[in-house]
Amino acid sequence: MHRRVLIVVFPGFQLLDMAGPADVFATANLLVSEDGYRVEVAAPRGGAIRAGNGIEVTAAALGEVEGPVDTLLVVGGLSMPAQVKDEELVGGIAKLAGTARRVASVCNGAFLLAEAGLLDHRRVTTHWLAAHDLQSQYACVEVDADPLYIEDGDVWTSAGVLSGVDLALALVARDHGHALARDVARGLVVYLHRPGGQSQFSTPMRTLTPRSEPLRELQAYIDAHPEADLSVPALARRAGMSERHFSRVFTQQTGLSPGRYVERSRADAARRLLEVTDHPLDTVARESGLGTPETLYRVFRRHWRISPGDHRRRFQSKEK
Repeated sequence: MHRRVLIVVFPGFQLLDMAGPADVFATANLLVSEDGYRVEVAAPRGGAIRAGNGIEVTAAALGEVEGPVDTLLVVGGLSMPAQVKDEELVGGIAKLAGTARRVASVCNGAFLLAEAGLLDHRRVTTHWLAAHDLQSQYACVEVDADPLYIEDGDVWTSAGVLSGVDLALALVARDHGHALARDVARGLVVYLHRPGGQSQFSTPMRTLTPRSEPLRELQAYIDAHPEADLSVPALARRAGMSERHFSRVFTQQTGLSPGRYVERSRADAARRLLEVTDHPLDTVARESGLGTPETLYRVFRRHWRISPGDHRRRFQSKEK
């Protein structure tokens, strides 16, 4: 008996969000003699559905799909702002979710699950670029922007685009065991468990821009001089404030305490040095203001869940 996987698409969807998981399930079918997967595609209105890159796929009409469904998988795409307003799409997802053993999303497909009320009071993830908007638009959803995928009960969510492959491999592992998922990953030449989270792929960590011009200038100073004395007393003197008042105002206007902001800024400085220079780790630590290789390692593990050496091997520019 095959497990029925229904992938929900829409005009302008991200093709990789659909194709990646579909190929994981298809590869698993080559390796199991029973309890494989039957992948189907549905859209609000059936027929040819054009992805964001122009390629068309054929989908059944969502309203005509009859349950039960084993896995309901909702993809993402750049057209998402329009899709969450499509009552037929959102309603169809909500209806089929009631027949499914589990529900999942790839990338910003999480917005459709949230709009359907399926993410309330759950911990979820989505593409790092969309995480802030998901949290602000759906207050009862707990958004964690770093993991490549999250399982919360019978709801699974994944981060941007190709993390749909990570999610699908995890689903295969849950259904058939680690060994089969490992063999699928080997066949597709991908990691079974990619180290680190999606923050390692994101742009430098952002905070709120201070309303106060002196604090904006101080923020720029911190980012430009990671090796300087950036202690609270030194920053308060530069801002012309008492330490207590400075700490309170800085936290209110940036959303981070001075100490946390300085660590993030220095972490980003170290990341840039690892990507564009061949400096040894002790030099990177010193020039980024982190002091020692041990501190550099701890900060990288805390922020990106990988080591500085791993980050350099993956992201170092060939043109320095």
